[in-house]
Amino acid sequence: MCCGKSQHVRKKIWVQFPSVLTGSFSRLKMQILRQLDVHPKVREEADILVRTFTGALVTIISTIIMGILFLSEVNYYLTPTLSEELFVDTSRGSKLRINLDVIVPTMSCDLLSIDAIDITGEQHLQIEHNMFKRRLDLTGKPIEEPQKTDITDTKALSKLTEKTAESTTAEICGDCYGAASEKIKCCNTCEDVRKAYKEKKWAPPSDPELILQCKNDNSVEKMKTAFTQGCQIYGYMEVNRVGGSFHIAPGNSFSVDHTHVHDVRPYKMTQFNMTHKIRHLSFGLNIPGKTNPMDDTTVVAMEGAMTFYHYIKIVPTTYVRADGSTLLTNQFSVTRHSRQLSSFSDESGMPGIFFSYELSPLMVKFTEKAKSFGHFATNTCAIIGGVFTVAGLIDSLLYHSVRAIRKKIELGKYN
Repeated sequence: MCCGKSQHVRKKIWVQFPSVLTGSFSRLKMQILRQLDVHPKVREEADILVRTFTGALVTIISTIIMGILFLSEVNYYLTPTLSEELFVDTSRGSKLRINLDVIVPTMSCDLLSIDAIDITGEQHLQIEHNMFKRRLDLTGKPIEEPQKTDITDTKALSKLTEKTAESTTAEICGDCYGAASEKIKCCNTCEDVRKAYKEKKWAPPSDPELILQCKNDNSVEKMKTAFTQGCQIYGYMEVNRVGGSFHIAPGNSFSVDHTHVHDVRPYKMTQFNMTHKIRHLSFGLNIPGKTNPMDDTTVVAMEGAMTFYHYIKIVPTTYVRADGSTLLTNQFSVTRHSRQLSSFSDESGMPGIFFSYELSPLMVKFTEKAKSFGHFATNTCAIIGGVFTVAGLIDSLLYHSVRAIRKKIELGKYN
C-alpha cells in the first residue's frame, strides 16, 4: 500500500514536470528582461529596488531614440555650414567655360554647325574647345563612335583647303562654272566650287551632280541622309568672359563682310525641324547645391521651321571650401522664346537653336564653415540627459499607475 502511494506521487510529479520546466524558463526570461530596467523603483514597504517589464521596454525604446538622435547630431556636425555673400564682381581676364550636350533627333551631323559670337561682334572661330559630334538614327541610338570635330574652327579648314588648292594648281585648273575671281581662279574640288559661289554671293548649284568636281564628292550622299539621321553635339567651349551667344543651326557657316551667314541652300524651309533635347547645359564647374535649370529639357517644333531663343542670365559664383580651396563657377536663370519662320530672309531670320547669355555684375560667394566641437558635445549631452530623464518620468508614471490599479483590484474597489 505504501509502495503504491509512492509510485502514484512519482507519476504525478513526472506529469507536472514539463509545465513546471516551461514556467521556470518563462520566469527566467522575464527576470533577464527586467535586468535591462535602468529606472529601478523603491517599494514603499521595503527599501529595495524593483525592476519591471515596462521599465525594460521604456529603456529599450529610449536607447533607440538616443541612438537615432546621436547619429543625426553627428551628421549635422560633420556637414559644414554655408554662408552666402553678395558683392560686385571685380574679376577680369578669365575664360568662360560652356558645357553643352544637345540632341537634334531629325537632322544629321553633316548639316549642323555650332558657332560662338561675343557681345563685341567678334566671331570666335579659333577658341579653345573640345566638341564632339555623334551620329544617331531616328530612334536615338548611336550609329558610330563620336568624332572630335573642329566645328568652331573654320579658319583651319580654310587653310587646309588653300594648301590643297595650291598643290594641285600647278597640275590642273578646274572650272568654277562662272564664279571664278582673282582670289579663286581654279576650282579643283567640289568645296572650291562652293567657296567660289560664296565669294560671288551666289546661291550654290541646285543639282550638285551637274558639277564635274562633285560627282566623286560625298556631298550627294550627305544630302540623302540630311533628314534621316539625328545628331548629338556635346563637349565644352571656352570663350571670353563677356556677354555673347552661341547657336546650333543648319548649313555651313561663313563670314561675309563681318556678317555671319549660314548656307542652307538647296534645302527648303519646311524641311528644317529644330526639335531638340538639352541633356545638359552649364557654365563652369559643378559645386554642391548648384542646379542647372535646362538639364533634360525637350523643346518640340510644332509648326514646321522654327527658331528657338534661350536667354540666359549668368551669375558668377565663388565656392570656398573648409580647407581654403576656391572654386569658380556660375549659376544661371533662363527664359525662352520661339517663333515660326516663313522664308529665308534677313527679317525672318533662320531656323536654329540660339543661346544668348549675359553676365551679371554681381557675384555670389558661398563659404564653408566647420561647426564647433563644443556645440556638438553640448548637444550630445543634452540628448542623452534629456531622453534619460523623460524616460524615467514615463516609467515612473506607468509603474505607480499599474500599482494603484492592482491595489484597487485586490480591495475589490476597481470598476
